[in-house]
Amino acid sequence: MQSRSYSTKSVPAHEINREWFIIDAEGKTLGRMASKVASVLRGKHKPTFTPNSDCGDNVIIINSAKVRLTGKKLGEKNRIHYTGYAGGQRARSPREIMEKNPNELIELAVTGMLPKTSLGRQMFRRLFVYAAAEHPHFAQKPSNLAS
Repeated sequence: MQSRSYSTKSVPAHEINREWFIIDAEGKTLGRMASKVASVLRGKHKPTFTPNSDCGDNVIIINSAKVRLTGKKLGEKNRIHYTGYAGGQRARSPREIMEKNPNELIELAVTGMLPKTSLGRQMFRRLFVYAAAEHPHFAQKPSNLAS
């Protein structure tokens, strides 16, 4: 065999073909759905996946207000963040997050599964989350993502 047959192919940015996928979050478990979405945003489902380039697709999530959390996570698990000031540690339960902004819970779950770099932030920009069943992306003709 030739030694060049094992070389990794890197797809240039202008040759990346981005597709649009839609997921209905109604009744889906949050973590399982978020891991599938993060994989599609990264492009791991494509044969041309390259870890150092943004080759993923666009994802639309509808009905984010009807996502499901198992066990007692809705009331007992806390999301902790720090404001940067002394005594500024804040904690919110998923129930509080859902009451204020149901999209934020899915966004936080997916963000935690993407790389913590500028490349990860670039991938996150292609995630569109909506609390209701309507979305403005009909012109892109999204296909259903099997999850």
